[in-house]
Amino acid sequence: MSEDPTTGRWAPSPTGDLHLGNLRTALLAWLFARSDGGRLLWRFEDLDGAVRPQFYDSQLRDVAALGLDWDGEPVRQSDRLELYRDAIAELRDRGLIYECFCTRREIAEATAAPHGPSPEGAYPGTCRQLTRGEREQRRSDGRPPALRLRIVAGGAGPHDGGASDRDHVELTVTDRQLGPYCGVVDDFVIQRGDGTPAYNLAVVVDDDAQGVTEIVRGDDLLPSTPRQVYLARLLGIAPPSYAHVPLVLGPQGHRLAKRDGAVTLTDRLALGETPLDVVNLLLHSVGLEPVGSAADLPAVAKRFDPAALPTEPWIHAPQAPVTSGGTTD
Repeated sequence: MSEDPTTGRWAPSPTGDLHLGNLRTALLAWLFARSDGGRLLWRFEDLDGAVRPQFYDSQLRDVAALGLDWDGEPVRQSDRLELYRDAIAELRDRGLIYECFCTRREIAEATAAPHGPSPEGAYPGTCRQLTRGEREQRRSDGRPPALRLRIVAGGAGPHDGGASDRDHVELTVTDRQLGPYCGVVDDFVIQRGDGTPAYNLAVVVDDDAQGVTEIVRGDDLLPSTPRQVYLARLLGIAPPSYAHVPLVLGPQGHRLAKRDGAVTLTDRLALGETPLDVVNLLLHSVGLEPVGSAADLPAVAKRFDPAALPTEPWIHAPQAPVTSGGTTD
């Protein structure tokens, strides 16, 4: 145990039932935090329009059924809008945001075409230099603007990995599991056209407000990490450490989804399994020994070694159930 135990967080979106991939990441977030004697917070990332109210409770029940716990009451991003507005106001006062009227199609066409020094896929700064008249014209056309962060060369501090003179920087972050990762930070959206705070802004503000010191999440989110680190530094926030863990894939090698069969806890229970069977399946998937009951999980956490975790995705075969105290191959 470290002298300063970590504060981790688990932050699902209540848009559906948690599947085995979600539950596996929740288990890993719990193991990382508890192995250090640390805290694990639950935050619902519910700014997405696809949120369904029934999934707040069902996700809490499913995770608790596996024997995992968390500290304090779960919070909802939808209750924290004032925090995001304050951060956006600070960035606006510093001249670090601008209105963007581009549609998704226009952005896709612009990023697909050859253009100056911007790397492939980066927002090319189309709306960066619009005049006041041009902005007023676009508003009069009925286009609600999103807000983008204006990237400034050197704006991420001394640790950026070099910057262009226009609309992106390259920033290297060091992930606990995957090592150094260099990613492009372009002029990314911090508020959507409908006025909703964007994901990258909300998570940075929330993690700081909640005192989160380590983030464990799926490795599909690694590319967004340089953006979040850059924004944190702009706001005077010390970025947390990151541990990105492999996803669970379906039999065909795609990201696990409901089409892959019995992939939720409810599905597995309908097959005659128990929550303990599911816990042991998930433990097996990360190379850990099965437990005889959920009460044994704290002992697993004490022995947990993140360095021993696999770095490759787990291919899940839904047709292969397990029984309590054992695992499948």
